[in-house]
Amino acid sequence: MKDFKQLLKENNIKVTPQRNLIYRELLNLEGHPSADIVFNKVKKTFPNISYDTVYRTLLTFSKIGIVDIVEGYGEPKRLDTNVNKHHHFRCLNCNKIVDIYEDCFDDLKIPDKVMEKFKVLKSKVILEGICDECDNNG
Repeated sequence: MKDFKQLLKENNIKVTPQRNLIYRELLNLEGHPSADIVFNKVKKTFPNISYDTVYRTLLTFSKIGIVDIVEGYGEPKRLDTNVNKHHHFRCLNCNKIVDIYEDCFDDLKIPDKVMEKFKVLKSKVILEGICDECDNNG
C-alpha cells in the first residue's frame, strides 16, 4: 500500500479512503475481475459509492500503470493487477482469462508495414478457445 500511495502522489492524485479500498479489493480478488465485481465488493464498505466513481478510479489506475485493462470482446472489460509482461488465454465458453508466460510471444516481430503506419508501444497475445475445465465438462 505504501508504493500505491506514493504512485498516486507522484501522479498528483489525492489518496482517499475510497481509492485505497478499491485498490485493496482489486488486489484481493482472484483472476481478472470486472469493474462490476470490484464495485460490489467496495459497496459493502461504502454503500453510497457510485459505480461511476469505481469505474473512473479503475481507469485512472490503468493510466498510471497500477492495473491493465483486458478488453471484454463483447463482455465487460476485465482488470489485471499483474502488470508484468504476459499474455492471455480466454475461454469462449466460460470467459475465464488465464495468464500465459511464453518467451516466444514476447519476441513477436511487428511487421514493417505496421511499424510504418503506427507507433506500436506494446503488444500482447490473446489466445481464445475452450479451457480444460469446459472441455472436460462438455
